Order: sequence, then C-alpha cells, then structure tokens
Amino acid sequence: MAEDNVRDDDYTADSANTVREHAGEALEDVRNWPGYICIGAALAALGLTLTAGGYGFGGWVLIGSVAAVVLFAAGLTIVLLERKRVNAKEGRDLTDPGAH
Repeated sequence: MAEDNVRDDDYTADSANTVREHAGEALEDVRNWPGYICIGAALAALGLTLTAGGYGFGGWVLIGSVAAVVLFAAGLTIVLLERKRVNAKEGRDLTDPGAH
C-alpha cells in the first residue's frame, strides 16, 4: 500500500534533475577506466616533466613531454571510443546533445 503523498510515477527516471542520462556511468562502465588511468598518468607525467625542467634535466623533459602527450592522446581516444560504442548501442551519435 502506497502512502497518500507518493504517486506511482514518482519512481521513474528523473531526467529533469540529472545532468547526464547515464549518471554514474564512469563508475559502472569499467571499459572507460583504462582511459581515465592514462589521462591521470599523463597529468602525472606533465608534473614530472615540469619538475625535471625546473631542475635542468633536458633529456628527462623530452622523455616526459612525449610520454605525457602519448598518454593523454591514448586516454582520450579510449574514452571517446567507449562513449561512441555506448551511444551506438543506444542508436545515438557521439555529438547528439541528448546523449551523455
């Protein structure tokens, strides 16, 4: 028996108050995690590169900058391909404003 102030349709998806259609997708979809890890590693490599540059280690600056760019590009590619896969599964385009 339902309470008097609760309607049956109150438990449907609350699209008016959610920013994305799939809230929490980053935690549920583990295929995005390698991309997020690569982006985090790219940020760490950038920090290490700046530190190496501050101390005057030119060789490490070159290695760190290449690693940061490659890791960031790989992470971004993984995340975008996974989002494209999820959207294609739902019949949407990656640039669809209704998509996540």
